[in-house]
Amino acid sequence: MWKVHPDLEPWTVGIEEEVMLLEPDGSPAWRSEDVLRVLPDALAEHTRGETHGLALELATDPHRTVCEATTQLRQLRAGLSEAVRGLGLRAAVAGTHPMVRAEDVQVSPGARYQYLHSSLRELARREPTFALHVHVAVPDPELAVRAYNGIRAHIPVLLALAANSPFTRGRDSGLASARTPVFQAFPRTGIPREFATYSEYAEAVDVLIRCGAIPEPTFIWWDVRLQPKLGTLEVRVMDAQTRIRDTAALVALVQCLVRIEALDHMAEPELSHATEVLDENRFLAARDGIRAQLLDPLRDRCVPASGRLATLVDACWPHARALGCERELGLLAHLAGDPGADRQRAIASERQGLGGLVRALQGEFSPPRPQLAAAA
Repeated sequence: MWKVHPDLEPWTVGIEEEVMLLEPDGSPAWRSEDVLRVLPDALAEHTRGETHGLALELATDPHRTVCEATTQLRQLRAGLSEAVRGLGLRAAVAGTHPMVRAEDVQVSPGARYQYLHSSLRELARREPTFALHVHVAVPDPELAVRAYNGIRAHIPVLLALAANSPFTRGRDSGLASARTPVFQAFPRTGIPREFATYSEYAEAVDVLIRCGAIPEPTFIWWDVRLQPKLGTLEVRVMDAQTRIRDTAALVALVQCLVRIEALDHMAEPELSHATEVLDENRFLAARDGIRAQLLDPLRDRCVPASGRLATLVDACWPHARALGCERELGLLAHLAGDPGADRQRAIASERQGLGGLVRALQGEFSPPRPQLAAAA
């Protein structure tokens, strides 16, 4: 049942960010349970374990504006940075740890994650990945399905813009988002199909639960999914962002697109209906990032992802004004011009290589206040 929270306004936004734990030398720290035990109560309320022992998730409260949500995320990062330093550890954010290998992976001891290990077998020990999840409150389940259907068409552009994981297993993958194919080793991932009604969506999920495939709906890891108990649409396709200002830009775009698709429905039917085109565009976005040339079935040619982004941003401005996220939406130009995968490759090309990259990721996790204010 769709739960509408009476104290939340429509289009309220919340952020979930997956974070990696590191030893001081940048190697993975498989100590998430140790960290969770020492967190102060206020921070522990917003921090959860993940499948792999070097990962934690920071989750903001729901907020009316993107500015409020990213301000809290900044505070959560600062609190976590202080807490892990007390254990001699560090934290960082990117779509992948550049050097972790699957054979070194340790699955978290929590019941959920041990269930995953027993269910997915060695798939649960794939290389860890780190994503950005954005929740947007939608006041009505049928509007939520309408927004869900429309957002599917925009998944490739969101992924192209957010690509921030070129390295995996100590090598350049050649992809802008190596996280995407690595995570897709799990079942129930990717761009899901359309649904005509909320009851049709609910039945598709419920049959998996009734048949014992999954214990509850959060074991579905689609790029976009509904969260009925929260009354939100959750967009999950994006790599975690190293810089909070890039997170803010992406969250603003998602918030605007959800509102557009719920109220105005701008997605072209040729994109939202053609699953083979969506899947190919998703691959191209993961491979080439914002430089991707995406299939346009209406014109029988390919078009730049950057051009699609410009069209989306133009459509978003009236909604950004209504939502109070104009400033954050304006940051998309900076992200598109300086994408995460390019920055990572530039740093790794310097003398210190991947070790220097991991140290740079650590340094950007929670920089001193003057730098933070300039970047935000």
